Amino acid sequence: MKIDQVLEEISEFLGVATPDEWIEAALQHQDILLIDHANCEKKAASTAMNLLYKHLEREDLLKKMSQLAREELLHFEQVVNIMRDRGIRYRTVSSSRYASGMRDAVRKGGEQELIDVLIVGAFIEARSCERFAKLAPHLDPELAKFYRSLLRSEGRHYQDYLTLAQNYSSSDISDRVSDFKQLENDLILSPDPEFRFHSGVPSAA
Repeated sequence: MKIDQVLEEISEFLGVATPDEWIEAALQHQDILLIDHANCEKKAASTAMNLLYKHLEREDLLKKMSQLAREELLHFEQVVNIMRDRGIRYRTVSSSRYASGMRDAVRKGGEQELIDVLIVGAFIEARSCERFAKLAPHLDPELAKFYRSLLRSEGRHYQDYLTLAQNYSSSDISDRVSDFKQLENDLILSPDPEFRFHSGVPSAA
């Protein structure tokens, strides 16, 4: 699938676009953008590894998550190298409310927990892909090229998560996807006192 088709599909899946106010904040705080981007890549790799350890009997999940973990760690290394070249010190920043807000809605136990974790993974990857695409036209050539290079893999990760969620569910997941879509939209469009890669509309702290 061509990248334009992937982005169109992701736009429909997400339902709402990243607000212009977030783009403006990202351009003003590129150090925090890159630091939190690195953190996001680490967390994505960790999520994939956790699924590998918990679901040894699911062969297709093992294959997809091992591939995803490798790619996310490579992206992490690439972001850290860009930060080094730009004189940005990798330091601790607080986590955004986005991932915790999504994961707090995950049901606990058995099949339903796995399905929800996979759906949340799909939204996180889809939003990342959408933001890379929205940011790229406003960035310097090096960073724009890097972010465009991530679009295909992030788009594939979103599709992999969503396909696995449906494959492992004993019923249609459309309603559950809709629930998380509403939550995700609320997190993206509501005021957010901290700028992070997945934060909402910037507001005064």
